[in-house]
Amino acid sequence: MMRIAIVGAGIVGLAAAHALLDKGHQVTLIDPGNNPQRPTDGNAGWIADMDVMPLASPKAWRNLPRWMMDPLGPLTIRPSYLPALTPWLVRFVLASSPARIKSSIAAIRSINAQALPAWRERLSSLGLDQHLREKGILSVWRDRNHFLQAQDIIDRQKDFGIPLEVLGPRELADLEPVLHHVEAGVLYSASCHVSDPALLAADLLRLAVGRGAARVEGKALAIRPTDDAVHVHTDAAVQIVAADRVLICAGVWSRQLARQLGDHIPLDTERGYNATYARGAFGLNRPVMFEGEGFVASTLDTGDRVGGAVEFAGTQAPPNHERTAAMITRLKRFLPHLDTEQPAKRWMGFRPSIPDSLPVISEASRDKRVLYAFGHGHHGLTQAAITSRLVAELVEGSPATIDLTPFSAQRF
Repeated sequence: MMRIAIVGAGIVGLAAAHALLDKGHQVTLIDPGNNPQRPTDGNAGWIADMDVMPLASPKAWRNLPRWMMDPLGPLTIRPSYLPALTPWLVRFVLASSPARIKSSIAAIRSINAQALPAWRERLSSLGLDQHLREKGILSVWRDRNHFLQAQDIIDRQKDFGIPLEVLGPRELADLEPVLHHVEAGVLYSASCHVSDPALLAADLLRLAVGRGAARVEGKALAIRPTDDAVHVHTDAAVQIVAADRVLICAGVWSRQLARQLGDHIPLDTERGYNATYARGAFGLNRPVMFEGEGFVASTLDTGDRVGGAVEFAGTQAPPNHERTAAMITRLKRFLPHLDTEQPAKRWMGFRPSIPDSLPVISEASRDKRVLYAFGHGHHGLTQAAITSRLVAELVEGSPATIDLTPFSAQRF
């Protein structure tokens, strides 16, 4: 048995806590709590195992000029943040070469192919199967020409054996009668979403504590390895946590801690926005991705959520909910019956983003007793359960389920 401190109690940290408890280790979760902007609680709730493309892809570059022309569109960079973002953008451009895209696709598929089985196993082991919603996920296009441009992605998904069904306007009308102005669609019938990501996280935390995990409610300030332990210095009442292993999975806030361990990770935040209406307000039967529009709609147990948009502005700038309003306006083109005057809870959170769209799952450069699991971008919920398995394998020194080379912190 080892003492393992986990810095970050978001969805990845919570899944890792259970994987390590399974192995009989003593787990301490270090997290300040009360962070309304962590993506664990406000995401779309998708287990998007059908995704294979990195953000740096032809799909993104096709839409980028149109998006950047609209300050309230699907992607924007606040001018004041551009100097700080420039190194990230340079790496994003480098990650867009055909060879890099090909390797990123292979890595994304290797982890996403294991995502849903890992979640099924985890939820079943904890008696949380009730959180899974197996209604499929639908992608739609309002312009058939744009759908035809996406054929290469669909062909890749078919090659990977991802179940999908191409739909025309008539089939879409039968499947989702409330949808308007859509010319083509793809149904991923085997993909899933969860009841509500915040409810799932709350249950995972409750059960982790029930299984013996300790909690330290504070911010991790520094990681100090010594000969006999690794010390996590915090601003909590328990100021120092001594551990045999430390796992850093604090999302965008992991960057400074990794730097202390000799790893300069190009980690920034894609600020995401959403609005959650009363349950049933959209009238949809399943989650929908509006391709080329930069947003998705989710049918959660706690309400209907429209979310998406990428804004690069760091962690200090206040939210700009004009972006949320613009997203709602675009959604209403597809759902004209939506009553946008009804109350909606608005949210902005910090997705931890790396230019090649691959998380860091690896040992630290200066001390192999420190492990990383962060930077999952839009796939934090999707990849959390399989990431936790990979972390447990690193801790145990057992063979990895998948090749971790593409996810190494040292790739930078």
